[in-house]
Amino acid sequence: MKFVAYARELQGTGASRRLRVSGKVPGIVYGAGQPVSIELDHNALFHALKKEAFHSSVLEMDLAGTSEKVVLRDVQMHAYKPLVLHVDFQRVDATTRIHKKVPLHFVNEAESQAVKFDKCLITHVIASVEIECLAEKLPEFITVDLGGLAKGQSLHIDDIKLDAGVKIITHGKKNPVVATVVPIVEEEIVVAAAPAPAKGKAAKGKK
Repeated sequence: MKFVAYARELQGTGASRRLRVSGKVPGIVYGAGQPVSIELDHNALFHALKKEAFHSSVLEMDLAGTSEKVVLRDVQMHAYKPLVLHVDFQRVDATTRIHKKVPLHFVNEAESQAVKFDKCLITHVIASVEIECLAEKLPEFITVDLGGLAKGQSLHIDDIKLDAGVKIITHGKKNPVVATVVPIVEEEIVVAAAPAPAKGKAAKGKK
């Protein structure tokens, strides 16, 4: 994905506030050289942030006519307004090793024995993982195949197939669960019968 950035000359809180009023977003790009303050068009950035690939891909930034490869590192949003307040990017090249969170895309769930024949549900325990790899190997997402799951089974981190050079970081957790099969619990609805009228009341009614 490509985006355009512009060099930001003025610094400080007041300058950043004026930028936001004019429809711009202040930011910074760092790594592999001197940090550079930048500004971006707010609406273009806001819509780009809605795309999954913008968060988990190597991006091409056009700055002053020069193209640089970067990854998104941080986004500061307004507490309750749909406004981007600040954005950070990191320059990368073929030798840069990075840690980045990428989403999981689950496939073949409906075709699994657990769902199709065992009539169970598959619960996705986690939706993304942190990986370590060279920037040029960064995957936009990781595919998780649920087609082999059956009743009573779970899929773990070690079961995920990764490209060469890509490693999942678990922060000390040993082979965490990614997805697990859960049986469907059927609720039994009991309809209570209406109480029979008392004998005394029934006799009065006949009179």
